[in-house]
Amino acid sequence: MPTYKAPLAEFSFLLHDTFNLSQYASLPGFQDASPDIIDQILEEGAKFCENVLQPINMIGDQVGCKLENGVVTTPPGFKEAYHQMVEGGWPALVADPAFGGQGLPNTLGVAFNEMVSSANMAFGMYPGLSHGAYSALLHHGSDELKQKYLPKLVTGEWTGTMNLTEPQCGTDVGLIRTKAVPSSDGSYKITGTKIFISAGDHDLAENILHLVLARIEGDTPGVKGISLFIVPKYLVNEDGSLGARNGVSCGALEHKMGIHGNATAVLNYDEAVGWMVGAQEKGMRAMFTMMNNARLAVGIQGLSQSEVAYQNAALYAKDRMQGRALTGPKLADKSADPIIVHPDVRRMLLNAKSFNEGARALVVWTALHGDLSEVSDDAATRELGDDLMALLTPVVKGYLTDRGFASTVDAQQIFGGHGYIDEQGMGQFVRDARISMIYEGTNGVQALDLVGRKLAANGGRAVFAFFKLIDDFVAENKDEKLAAYTGGLLTARKDLETATLWFMENGLGNPDNAGAGSADYLHLFGITSLAFMWALMARAALTKLAAGEGNKAFYETKLKTARYFMDRVVPETQTLLARVRVGAEPLMSFAADEF
Repeated sequence: MPTYKAPLAEFSFLLHDTFNLSQYASLPGFQDASPDIIDQILEEGAKFCENVLQPINMIGDQVGCKLENGVVTTPPGFKEAYHQMVEGGWPALVADPAFGGQGLPNTLGVAFNEMVSSANMAFGMYPGLSHGAYSALLHHGSDELKQKYLPKLVTGEWTGTMNLTEPQCGTDVGLIRTKAVPSSDGSYKITGTKIFISAGDHDLAENILHLVLARIEGDTPGVKGISLFIVPKYLVNEDGSLGARNGVSCGALEHKMGIHGNATAVLNYDEAVGWMVGAQEKGMRAMFTMMNNARLAVGIQGLSQSEVAYQNAALYAKDRMQGRALTGPKLADKSADPIIVHPDVRRMLLNAKSFNEGARALVVWTALHGDLSEVSDDAATRELGDDLMALLTPVVKGYLTDRGFASTVDAQQIFGGHGYIDEQGMGQFVRDARISMIYEGTNGVQALDLVGRKLAANGGRAVFAFFKLIDDFVAENKDEKLAAYTGGLLTARKDLETATLWFMENGLGNPDNAGAGSADYLHLFGITSLAFMWALMARAALTKLAAGEGNKAFYETKLKTARYFMDRVVPETQTLLARVRVGAEPLMSFAADEF
């Protein structure tokens, strides 16, 4: 049976030592996030995830969700766990106090979300989708809609979904056929079918608020003419009580590769009553608020499955006795050595470990800039925060899920044949992680978004601001002991800048050049981002060691892991750059019938 232990020491190191959240104590949200409060919240969150969510993860995978007589039920234990989550106030952790939230920074929220997803990814999608719906309503809903729906969405008493995909359209949202017909009272009648709706129907909460993309008849064709509507499963009376069942039903649950504990629904809308969120024909603008939130959450899912798979593989490697070390027996009194003595096993473990810790830092750092973009009293800081959030969203989603999935496969490999047996749980981590590369915009689409949109936005302001942050860090940290880490960072940064300039010179004339190198560029950006995080963490570890503070062994291991990333992972940027510079010809020279 798999296990999970929340990485509390890692969170403490990032939030206190590396990024020093205390320096923002005067800002809204951060005022109540003292080091003691942060540690207490994460410790309690760890207990909930380890003791409540993790034990039902495998049950959720084995039993799955059921649809019988139009009613969807979640796996055993899910409903009770969700009620405990609501009673504990966890859905309200980072929500606006004006609607019953605790108002803490999302920097803390992403740490809790990682623990939830590591413990039980399928379960975590229910409150995760709800938070995305909350964000869209908060930023784009009318005051009336906010007052009516947000308080119970914040507490978790009600949940939320996002409805984009239809049988004939996925990425190309402009092809949607769901229609909205205006009613005299200001509401709309929504008719159509949506598929692949995560958490689309279930028995965890008494009401579900669906955010649905639809087109009003006569509006502009394509993506520009889409509007967004909130369509509750049950209509809500003026006094806040639940009224009649709305015209939305679950037509089927998908039978899928993983995340069996989450209800992936086909939802049929038959003149369901809905209300517009935001302006007419501006639905994608409102939905992107939810999608960007979801994309960061999916990046966390990639990290979370890598983390839990790594933890189990490391324990197994230290326990499994098989063969002898290449340099001679390490345990002469035993018939074999533990497989952790083998370099190739260590390679797979350290690839995962160095990725997990670097990715965790990138998620926290990105969330921190997102918080600062909203609450900082400095205009330049807010602008930088906005720029970095936009730039790094496809990187976090794409790179963290690609590498996270690869880590789960490596972790399964360490188990050998036992990793292929269900009782070990490694297969579930692989299967659950796989969806993270697909939904909320496939990783190929993320790469195209990064190269085609994010680099050129505001004349390249965001990417050059990112380069400047690295340059300023290196210039301010000339310490000889840190050179072992800044050297690798500068190598990655140089390769990333070269690739960026190549796209700027060669992408406009032939857009296929950008498309051909986009996936390689995304990975190049991901490695550079993690190299930056490792340099920041190395500085923090060196500072603590020099001061003689904290856990010496922890900081020494952190530095060794940083060196591993710089020496073994960063060199991949040279290959990725070479692929980018080849351009589109090797790909596009083939005729379709040659495939």
